[in-house]
Amino acid sequence: MNIRFVAVVVGTLLTVGPSGRVLAQVPAEVLDLRVWKLTLPYDTSRKGNPDEVTQPELESFADASCFFVSEAKQAVVFRAVCGGLGTENSKYPRSELREMKADGKDEMKWSTKGTEERVLVVKQAITHTPDVKRHVVCAQIHDADNDLIMVRLENSKLIVERNGADDVMLDKEYRLGEPFQLRIVAGGGRVQLWYNEVQKMDWKIDRSGCYFKVGCYTQSNVKKGDKPTAYGEVEVYELSVQ
Repeated sequence: MNIRFVAVVVGTLLTVGPSGRVLAQVPAEVLDLRVWKLTLPYDTSRKGNPDEVTQPELESFADASCFFVSEAKQAVVFRAVCGGLGTENSKYPRSELREMKADGKDEMKWSTKGTEERVLVVKQAITHTPDVKRHVVCAQIHDADNDLIMVRLENSKLIVERNGADDVMLDKEYRLGEPFQLRIVAGGGRVQLWYNEVQKMDWKIDRSGCYFKVGCYTQSNVKKGDKPTAYGEVEVYELSVQ
């Protein structure tokens, strides 16, 4: 029986599950978001076009339309509708994290030739795609000018799309909702990627101004034939960067 109890502890309203475990109410209670900022698929009076959420606001931020805790309280849901707003350099909408420096205020930029490795580990699942163009990006390295790599679902094929090089196949028959782990390591003039602990890529590449991105970057819009309410969705269970 799924019973929830509400408890008041030190003046704070908490939701407690049947096991006594406090259930997460906002994404920052599921994932460590201290070195990230969030780009949203819409524009309001908030800073950014489209909107951006930075620290310390991100620690308490949630939006039921695009950035929220999953029903099971074990993941953060990133969702971007096809009728959403793109960025200055993209026509596609996103609900996506962008890597920041330790203070959470300044944007991180690093080189693939750096002697200190940059490492991203993320456990996630792509849970929904638009109806017509069924493409969703769930993780990226972006450089100073463009995307360097994108982990991308195209229909049922999960690939690493590389800028200026051939795609790398991760799974020919990916099933929506199936969790997987990515480990991406950049440094020493290379970018390496492991998929479910199996190395799939070791790419010699020199790029600067780089940073990680994680979330849902929906690769469709109404011009591609999708309805404004069609959407891409990604659930993120674990996330770390160093």
